[in-house]
Amino acid sequence: MKITFFAISLLLAATPGYAQSKSVDKVVDSCIAKRNFNGVVLIAKDGRVDYLRYSGIANRHYGIPFSKKTRFQIFSVTKTFTAVLIMQLYEEKKISLDSTIAAYYPEYAGEAAHKVTIRNLLTYSSGRDLKEMDPRFIPEAYDQNLWEVDTFITRYCSEKLIDPPGTKFNYSNGDFIILGRIIEKVCKKPFEEVLRERILIPLKMNNTNYLHHEDIVRDLDEGYYNKGAGVDSLIMPTYHYIDNHFSAGAMYSNAQDLLVFDQAIFNHTLLKKATVDLMLTSYPALADVAFGFWVYPRKIGKVNTLFAERQGGGYGNESNWVHLIDKGITLILLSNTETADLNKMRLAVLAAYLDAE
Repeated sequence: MKITFFAISLLLAATPGYAQSKSVDKVVDSCIAKRNFNGVVLIAKDGRVDYLRYSGIANRHYGIPFSKKTRFQIFSVTKTFTAVLIMQLYEEKKISLDSTIAAYYPEYAGEAAHKVTIRNLLTYSSGRDLKEMDPRFIPEAYDQNLWEVDTFITRYCSEKLIDPPGTKFNYSNGDFIILGRIIEKVCKKPFEEVLRERILIPLKMNNTNYLHHEDIVRDLDEGYYNKGAGVDSLIMPTYHYIDNHFSAGAMYSNAQDLLVFDQAIFNHTLLKKATVDLMLTSYPALADVAFGFWVYPRKIGKVNTLFAERQGGGYGNESNWVHLIDKGITLILLSNTETADLNKMRLAVLAAYLDAE
């Protein structure tokens, strides 16, 4: 029996997947110990899960730990779903990337109406004065009031242009909120219905949906702010209306469902290859942004690769999704505390995984 156990141990130690898991475990252990990481780490190769680990507490009121049942608030990862919907309508010739906002949303009253294109919105280069991102207005825009989408757009996303459209990257929610309203106009249905009909139901993403503030969602995690210098000092965020994030951030999901979405994009299930190639074409003059992702070459550890990434975050929730285009590797990090810097964590996790291959 001892000999058999020893032989099995040697076999495991010699297996690349085992070595990779041990290397990644060391990084994750460090993030838990030093940065109080709470959440999930998923790594997949060509859609097959190589590493999956949950750590920490999903709901601190009742001491509920993270598990495969947990659903996470993904905030700006929602924007990639919106980008895919726009590209589906582009494939169907219902939308032109170089037509302006007014072509599909004639009620839009901002200066951008006849000057800003769908392409500009997808690349955060509308040139608008971003009132919806101004710290002076964020509480009333997202926290204190529940707005109808048209009212939100009129009030916060219709300011004057401060840059020529297409010339300067300036990250915003509003550009993608306008895109969501355009999707509704073109499809003549609420955004959330289009989302479900075109992506979630076909892909059987049963743990993913659009979120309203009053919804009771089983196994949905809570987000926690970090208070003070210590990573163990956590508080509940102030109340906010997730609805106001609309097509820029009002979704929840889990790691396995996001992997399904990842594979549907990169294996051309939802879109033709030519459309995906267009979607993943980056704009170096606009911070390497693509449609729904950032895409650029990057060296991780000893490995050169082509990076496609998407982040999301809000009210303590954080999401980080990376796809290495040339290697078929997907990393998904989801957390409900802001103590662990997921941008740093993803690089450390990927370096450990790649170097152990």
